[in-house]
Amino acid sequence: MDASAVLGSRAQRDIPKSRRGRDELTKKLLLRWERTSGRSRERLIDRLVEINMPVAHRLAQHYAGRGVATSDLEQVAYLGLTAAARRFDPAHGRDFLAFAVPTIKGELRKAFRDAGWVVRPPRRLQELQAQAWAAEAELIQRLGRSPTAGELASHLDADVGDVIEILGMDSCFSPNSLDLPLGDGASATVADLQGREDPGFERSEARIALAPVVRSLGERDRRIIELRFFRGWTQQQIGDEIGVTQMQVSRLLTRILRDLKRSLVGEQAA
Repeated sequence: MDASAVLGSRAQRDIPKSRRGRDELTKKLLLRWERTSGRSRERLIDRLVEINMPVAHRLAQHYAGRGVATSDLEQVAYLGLTAAARRFDPAHGRDFLAFAVPTIKGELRKAFRDAGWVVRPPRRLQELQAQAWAAEAELIQRLGRSPTAGELASHLDADVGDVIEILGMDSCFSPNSLDLPLGDGASATVADLQGREDPGFERSEARIALAPVVRSLGERDRRIIELRFFRGWTQQQIGDEIGVTQMQVSRLLTRILRDLKRSLVGEQAA
């Protein structure tokens, strides 16, 4: 059914403005469902869709501003509503919206999956998410409530950890800005909570790499390395400590550092 045609006919049809009125009229239509067939049922489906189009419109607005045009979202939501009306089975439950809402959401999310990702998850999780959206509507009608992550995982024969992960993947469509304040009137932002590179990591890596080659040095060479790089002594202070001149200390350091470099290159090659 063409959504624009339905929109054009709304003004000519008696549609309750209140949610309660629409719910009551929906229930009356569902009571007639089992007694109709053929063209009569098609007209009943059209009427059911027409009455509940405000619900689809609100759902589309909820996803607006996330990278997909609002008009496109509305069309997707109306088509999802139509699909829900055609697939709905009153024998499994009388609450049409409990079945239709997750169906519409699923269609809207599919639109984002195809065109609206800002942060794109692995394809495996995208496919599992699409399966979960379809299964959610089916389980809601069967259970009479929203399924748990465990029930979805069991239905899909999937890992419950993966299901929990995909249930939180909507933020990939429109991640929060790093400049978003942490609260009303707060000066701190999301960026303030992000981790920063610790300069200590480089020092730790250097110590891990150097430890075995330093241990291979002679006792005096290790003493010179300790005094110069760990205690911060000058070459003159080191010379006075080990009984050589400052110039000799300079030459010793050059030779020790060259030996260390050769040992490191040799280990990396090995």
